[in-house]
Amino acid sequence: MRALVVIPTYNERFSIEEVLRRVRKIEPSVDVLVVDDGSPDGTAGAAEGLAEELGQIHVLRRDAKTGLGDAYKAGFRWGLDQGYDALLEMDADLSHEPESIPTLLGLLEDHDLVIGSRYVPGGSVPKWGIHRRLISWAGNRYSSIVLGLGVHDLTSGFRAFRASTVRRLDLDSVEADGYGFQIEMAYLVSLAGGTIVETPIRFIDRREGESKMSASIALEALILVTRFGAAKRLGKPWKRTGQPTLGKSKASSAPNR
Repeated sequence: MRALVVIPTYNERFSIEEVLRRVRKIEPSVDVLVVDDGSPDGTAGAAEGLAEELGQIHVLRRDAKTGLGDAYKAGFRWGLDQGYDALLEMDADLSHEPESIPTLLGLLEDHDLVIGSRYVPGGSVPKWGIHRRLISWAGNRYSSIVLGLGVHDLTSGFRAFRASTVRRLDLDSVEADGYGFQIEMAYLVSLAGGTIVETPIRFIDRREGESKMSASIALEALILVTRFGAAKRLGKPWKRTGQPTLGKSKASSAPNR
């Protein structure tokens, strides 16, 4: 399986070197695409320097910061054009441990979407306080119930898609720009009849830099989920026609390999 790890960046100069070195060491067979939204701190340049040294690293420079979802859509389109079989999402701040990449890829052989989950047995967020943990868990629980997905961690940004599945989805119709993008993509896969599996991961808070999460991003996701859920209950689960069928929809959990 020819795989591409897509890493969106904005002012991640402090961590980009370590994350790229670890990815290349843990899974030498994968390629990496850094999608940089015009970072003023030189993130793109640093990634390009490492590309020359390590190989199999590509940098997609974009002029402006237009949202996480838009960056991933650009990266996915690039990967589809290059003919990759698997498309992985991963944060640049080392909150996602590259050591889990082989597990995600292994499970992708039998599923359309593999989600690295903080909220299945074996998953953890060791540095989060009870308040933050409760808010995140409640938001994910609400989203899963409203959309009927049976997924514990819909907002996780550490995941892998079959490229053939993404190719059948209409990326141009995906509305969310923030972390709601993760929810919407999982919902699309489910509507198309794709299989979704979760595998436990350890989520580590960023050591440096600033979090990209904000109240507006959280509100966007809440509104999106509520609207999709209401449409589903009215018998109009999606506004488009001609949605492809990938197979029987199923969400499940899997242990680490």
